Amino acid sequence: MNMLATRIKTFLSIYYAYMLEYRAELLLWVLANSLPLIMMGVWSQAAEGGQFSLTSLDVARYFIAVFIVRQFTIVWVIWDFEREVVEGKLSPRLLQPIDPVWHHVAGHVSERLARLPFSAGLVILFFILYPQAFWLPSPMGLIWGCIATVLAFTLRFIIQYTFALFAFWVERATAIEQLWFLFYLFLSGMIAPLDLFPDTVRAIIVWTPFPYLIYFPVSLFVGLPTPIAKSFLVMLLWCGLGLVINRWLWRRGIKQYSGMGA
Repeated sequence: MNMLATRIKTFLSIYYAYMLEYRAELLLWVLANSLPLIMMGVWSQAAEGGQFSLTSLDVARYFIAVFIVRQFTIVWVIWDFEREVVEGKLSPRLLQPIDPVWHHVAGHVSERLARLPFSAGLVILFFILYPQAFWLPSPMGLIWGCIATVLAFTLRFIIQYTFALFAFWVERATAIEQLWFLFYLFLSGMIAPLDLFPDTVRAIIVWTPFPYLIYFPVSLFVGLPTPIAKSFLVMLLWCGLGLVINRWLWRRGIKQYSGMGA
């Protein structure tokens, strides 16, 4: 147990130091993911016109919560893994007594810690400019929301890492992610709250992984009605299914990679 803790601490400290070298770039990444704040302005205008049940204040709180959740659930493993496979950089990591995926996990977790001051600064600035939107989640909403955010990151990472494994067979696995992102953009709740979708559409997408990547954690933070037990169950089922497919592709992909002389 002590050895495991030491390895985790070492991995995180190394990647955290690496991320700190790119602090200016981290700020740009935070700003580049400010789409929810832009959408907040669009939907706030619609809410003021009384076009749907949410008020402009509800919309503001929803989208700032989307921005916060997005800061903790962004994943880019497919770009790193694809480059490692194409350039042959995966080979040295296969010689190490640890699955290469943990390098990517440590990099993502460390990046969250390095990104946190910039994200917190933007959130504080938002509430200074728009103080009436400030709210505190209920204690249980905060607890369940944090758990849901961690699970959302886990699910997003598993899905994208599974797509990344197709780099063993194709040169541009990122094309799969780009297609997936179109559905993620519209069905996750990042562009608009899912409460605005027709009932038939909502009844279908609740069985897909998309709503649980953003909308579900956000709804817990802002207090929107949502079936907690069912949502967590669906998230766990998708995580389990993703892991099974991921490990199957990994075993086959490593054989393919070795067969190419790596």
